[in-house]
Amino acid sequence: MILTKTRIHPSEAGEDKTDEEIVKLSLADQEYFLHIIKRYKLKLYRYVLRISNIDPEEAEDILQEVFMKVYQNLNDFDDSLKFSSWIYRITHNQVISNFRKITARPQKAGFDIDDELIKNIASEFNLVDNLDAKILQKNIAKVIENMNVKYREVLVLKFLEEKSYNEISDIIKKPTGTVGSLMNRAKKEFREEFLKQNVKI
Repeated sequence: MILTKTRIHPSEAGEDKTDEEIVKLSLADQEYFLHIIKRYKLKLYRYVLRISNIDPEEAEDILQEVFMKVYQNLNDFDDSLKFSSWIYRITHNQVISNFRKITARPQKAGFDIDDELIKNIASEFNLVDNLDAKILQKNIAKVIENMNVKYREVLVLKFLEEKSYNEISDIIKKPTGTVGSLMNRAKKEFREEFLKQNVKI
């Protein structure tokens, strides 16, 4: 009896591989790229909604463009960066390139914050802990939605996407010192807007 080696299909392989390993595999076999889509689709979809407040359908359109650009530019991936920072940078750039189209239309409330992220923000800003969780969630979302986009994005990246300052620097292509300054101003603006809602910090 002759035993033949069964080839593992790309859709079944790659689950336990790093992003960088999947990038290399995708360059040889495009079916591996499905793993990148699977890993990042929901994360990037929420990110797009959080920094732009557009409706879900338009966010999906942007996401399709993002994945097309990611695939087309895999050969140019700088492996000195984390892949997650690289793909977030492409997403950031795609949102910026669509910014005029986005802001010309009525914005929709697409901002979502789960319980764990509420705790992250509430802890960072020492928010009162006797508020109902749903009220706190609504207040936090409302404040962040109304912030200047450059401040909103750094807060989203830090507290909702849980990125480090170095990763944020790579994503928005600003020096880490600038990221720190933006973060300080973002925190100040967040506090001021939160206080306007008559909620004690």
